[in-house]
This record gives sequence, structure tokens and C-alpha cells, in this order.
Amino acid sequence: MRETNYYAAGPLDRVSHLREDEAWLAARLSDSESRLVPVWRARNLVSGLGDPEGLTFALQEMRHLWERAEFTAFLGLVDGVAHFAVDIPDEEDPITTLATDGIFEDLRNVGPALDKDHGAILAYARGLFSWHRRHLFCGVCGHATESVQAGHVRRCVNQGCGAQHFPRLDPAVIVLIHDGGDRCVLGRSKRLLPGMYSTLAGFVEPGESLEDTVRREMKEESGLDVTDVTYHSSQPWPFPSSLMLGYYARATNTEISCEDDEIEDVGWYDRDALKKSPENETFRLPRRDSIARRLIDEWIYGA
Repeated sequence: MRETNYYAAGPLDRVSHLREDEAWLAARLSDSESRLVPVWRARNLVSGLGDPEGLTFALQEMRHLWERAEFTAFLGLVDGVAHFAVDIPDEEDPITTLATDGIFEDLRNVGPALDKDHGAILAYARGLFSWHRRHLFCGVCGHATESVQAGHVRRCVNQGCGAQHFPRLDPAVIVLIHDGGDRCVLGRSKRLLPGMYSTLAGFVEPGESLEDTVRREMKEESGLDVTDVTYHSSQPWPFPSSLMLGYYARATNTEISCEDDEIEDVGWYDRDALKKSPENETFRLPRRDSIARRLIDEWIYGA
């Protein structure tokens, strides 16, 4: 069975059919075993940077925090224990509020060092609250929205509208182009860290299949026509709301050109050379928790 990507799967049983069961949720909120996952300013609480672990609290000990929070959500069950998430208000000092020695850190900085199960739960909570904060008003009529279904739906409060809004996901293809031999294509976006080169990617547009998106985006970002488009795996990427759909594709031509202003550089790279990547500001591959890195590593080493 293929290994899952970072932030995917995880130990949670989401029991989505219970999100509207108010009595069941109330019982879980009163259960001394229930756990609370805190988020603050889109950061997750971890034990430290050296060997980090995701930190949770007994919900009953933090009930005051739950009751005054603007955003809360039920995440699911882990071995029968309910896990809830709370978004701590921006203006609070969360370390004092929680009386913890942990630190709130951007998941992108600590994700690769976390246990994958912890990382999946933290990513889930982060993604939900990023969505809540961006959808405070109805996109249909402009009125305020309220959280329902245990934090998984926002509903317009305007009785004449009542539109329901569900957590947004932005599907994007991420593709390692190869020549069928020992060369692949990597590019450098202006948003990447110094020296970092990665696979090419782009968002799916209305009316497109995923395969159509692969062909269009790869043409725009590299000038290459591709065939043998092969799906690899997917990865939730809550920074803030992407779903990355990983592919391999073989180029049918070799001359590179780029029509995308966001791409600083794109070129062919040899398999053996990539094995010797210095991983510094002169040249480095993507982060180890990313599907981009997994696509590259499995192509290099034939996993």
C-alpha cells in the first residue's frame, strides 16, 4: 500500500453524520476525555522546534476558552476520543492563556518534523479556521454568515437567502515532467525560498479536466507539450486551502520557454545531479513534507 503524503489521512474518524446531532456533541463537550486543539493566527501549538509534537488540552480545562471563541469546530474521533479545535482571538496572549511551555508555530516550519498523525490533525484545524475567517459574509447576498454543523458549514443569517457555504478547496495540479529517461524539469517561482527549484504547478480552471489542466499549465510554464499523464497521489495543503493533485508527465519536445511571469527560471535537470543537491541557498529541492518533493524523490530513486 502506497505511503500517504504529509497532512493526509491521519487518525481521525470524522463521523460527519454526527455533526448535526446537538445532543451527541453536547455530551462530547462535557466529556472529561475530549481534547482541544488550539490555533492562533493560523499557527499551531507544538512542544518546541527541536523535536516538536502537536499539543492538545483536556477540553474541560479550557472550557472558558471554548465558550468565548469566535471560531470552533468538531474535528472527529481518535480511538473514540472527541477532538475539537478552537481559534484563539488574535489579540490574546495564547501562551499565557493556555499556561503552556509550547509555542505557536507556522506548520510549514515544523510539519516535516512532526509525527504524521499529529501533522494531519493540525493541518485540518488550520485549514478549517482559515476558511472561517475568509467567509464571514455571504457571497450571494452580502449578509453575515454563522457557523453551523459543528464548524463545517457557514450559513447566511439573512432569512431571505439562507445560503450554505462549505469549506473551500482550491484544486491544483503539481507535475514532474520527465523525458522518459534521466532528465526532469524543475522551475523556480518568485515565491520560493532562495535557491529552491520545484515541480511545476497550477490551479484547475472551470470547465477543465485534471488532465487538461496538466497539459495547459505545463505548456504555459515550460513551453513543453506532455503526454503519458499519470496520476500519483494527492495532498491537502492548507496554506491556505489547496488540494494538490500530483502527476508525472512525459515531454514530447525538449525546447523550454515560459509564458508565466511568476516563473523566474525553468530547465532540465539530470537525475544524478539531483541526487547531489546541496540543499542550500545555491540550490535546493522542495520541502520534505511537500508532494513536490515526493514526486522528485520517487523519480530520482525509483521508489
